[in-house]
Amino acid sequence: MKFGAVPLDEALDAVAVHSVRLPGIELRKGTLLNPAVIERLREAGITDIVVARPEPGDIDENEAAATVAAAISGTNVVPDDAFTGRANIRAAVAGVLVVDRAAVDALNAVDEAVTLATLPDYRPVRAGEMIGTVKIIPFAIPASTMQAVEAMMTPMLRVANYRLKTASVISTLLPGLPEKIIAKTLRVTASRLASAGVAITDEQRVSHSTHGVADGLRHAVATGAEIALVFGASAIADRRDVIPAGIEAAGGVVEHFGMPVDPGNLLLLGRIGAMPVIGAPGCARSPRENGFDWILRRLLAGLAVSRSDVTSLGVGGLLMEIPTRPQPRESAALSSPGRAAVVVLAAGRGTRMPHANKLAATLHGEPLVRLAVQSALVASSSPVIVVTGHEPEKVKAALEGLDVTFVHNPDYGEGLSTSLKAGIAALPEDVGAAVVVLGDMPRVSPALIDMLAGALKAGSGQLIAVPVREGRRGNPVAWARQLFPALMALSGDVGARHLIADYAEAVVEVPVEDDGAFTDIDTRDELEMLELHEIAMRSNIDASIALDGMESEDA
Repeated sequence: MKFGAVPLDEALDAVAVHSVRLPGIELRKGTLLNPAVIERLREAGITDIVVARPEPGDIDENEAAATVAAAISGTNVVPDDAFTGRANIRAAVAGVLVVDRAAVDALNAVDEAVTLATLPDYRPVRAGEMIGTVKIIPFAIPASTMQAVEAMMTPMLRVANYRLKTASVISTLLPGLPEKIIAKTLRVTASRLASAGVAITDEQRVSHSTHGVADGLRHAVATGAEIALVFGASAIADRRDVIPAGIEAAGGVVEHFGMPVDPGNLLLLGRIGAMPVIGAPGCARSPRENGFDWILRRLLAGLAVSRSDVTSLGVGGLLMEIPTRPQPRESAALSSPGRAAVVVLAAGRGTRMPHANKLAATLHGEPLVRLAVQSALVASSSPVIVVTGHEPEKVKAALEGLDVTFVHNPDYGEGLSTSLKAGIAALPEDVGAAVVVLGDMPRVSPALIDMLAGALKAGSGQLIAVPVREGRRGNPVAWARQLFPALMALSGDVGARHLIADYAEAVVEVPVEDDGAFTDIDTRDELEMLELHEIAMRSNIDASIALDGMESEDA
């Protein structure tokens, strides 16, 4: 192909290389220069132009692109019509893209004029999604180049459609594992599977033991499930742990444990007969993409996953920056002494205590919210941010004289998340963590706030601290700065509890002995019972006796 600037008189039937925009004329790149076009250019004062002119035997860019795209498109792959030297290639069905990497590399090495770009190998794709594109760089290529390309053209892209239709989900149980964690795991898993056309046809909850897992897997096989997903109440720590031992006890084999993908390291891959079994890592409880998705999608598409397939995932296996992977700039904030703050949520309407502002209601003569805030002020965390909403003047009056920063949430009626976001947004930039205290919890101690804030260690990956007693989790909860963006993304009338499940590997549990982390006041009766109980404790008598006495006096 000839290329270069020529006088306008010599440009007939050549192709314009560059666009030309002048008053009264707009010539696009790639336009064939016919007599009418040349005359318009001459009238615009142009005397020469850069053109490309194919030589005998040259292959037009669109013809070349279409030929290559058609030749490399394998099963369930269709190319678009070529345009401006480009032919896009699309998935005909939903499934997993399989790329012949060596063949693509070889094609791209033939000549700089011919290029092929694709999505990553084993990428899940939707029907109609573009998975590759052939681009011919010049306006035409020599016949010799086309011959060299044709000599090596073979299907290089195919889409393995999802073949499995039924799945068993097995959850192991230990004391203290909340039901809502299991329920959320099922919702997330059902959504994951549904996108591949797979239904959960068998759902079991078994003891976190070898025989429990084995019984569950035998039941999955008996029901005809085509794949089994096992979510452990505790993470798999070794090939001899409960879940791999359960697979073997059910007559299966453990094919591989561990994966060079983060998050997703603790994935286990096994098989019972023809049924693949995945021991799910903790991150699989979250809807966010992680290494679990990479393996699951391949298996749902009927693709074999060998040990070498898993170990080859290391390059690119460190996924996007996530809160559970501490960054140096964030670790510094966490390690700064005294830079944990307290956010007190005091915006709610307290609808279960009508005819009164719940937070201003008194316990032993002190407003509930004042008791909560006083504990925060005695703790070593600073500053203390109080988020107001409903009847802010009453909350402020209850806190008169206390050294706090008030932040008003005008959207408090839209739910708890709006108050939490208002409090987090008000924190100074050098605060490395926040302990979120509920304004209706009057018995949270300063010591507990300090313990929670102190449990978040710089560089340890411990980003959430929760108080726990006998397997039950309470409040307050401490959050490291790395999770502030996740808190700011909340919506609706929900707190941040589901984030604790999403980032389970980042949670540190702080054992507590007293009831302060579990005592919140919603109703007038609860307030009166708490007051009577504390009076009785001080008097060394049973609270129920005191209550009976009061009831008899009322009678």
